[in-house]
Amino acid sequence: MKHRLISSGSEFESKIGYSRAVLDGNYVFVSGTTGFDYDSMSISENVIEQAEQCFKNIEKALQDAGTSLANVVRVHYIFPDKNDFEPCWPVFKKYLNTAKPAATMFVAGLLDEKMKLEVEVTARLDII
Repeated sequence: MKHRLISSGSEFESKIGYSRAVLDGNYVFVSGTTGFDYDSMSISENVIEQAEQCFKNIEKALQDAGTSLANVVRVHYIFPDKNDFEPCWPVFKKYLNTAKPAATMFVAGLLDEKMKLEVEVTARLDII
């Protein structure tokens, strides 16, 4: 069985003790991912821009694990403000329309008030 830890290099991973993603068997579990640009450690104030960056971060983790957004089977969206969910729908459709995963949206507080959403996905590896 395959088991591998995948890091984005984010300071949060080392401070908190987790991995951006974990490849385990035929699945990749991507941790809750926010809209931080890890190269600059900055975050937009705009929820739609944060949603775009979330998926760029997730896409990188999935590629590092050997899969893609097309293989996402489960997604969880977490929003501190439920009113920010619907404006992000076009971004979600852009990145997940091929996969059409099972989805759940939660309303909950996040670690930093600058964070307007967090997205967690589970994907399958390409299995032939």
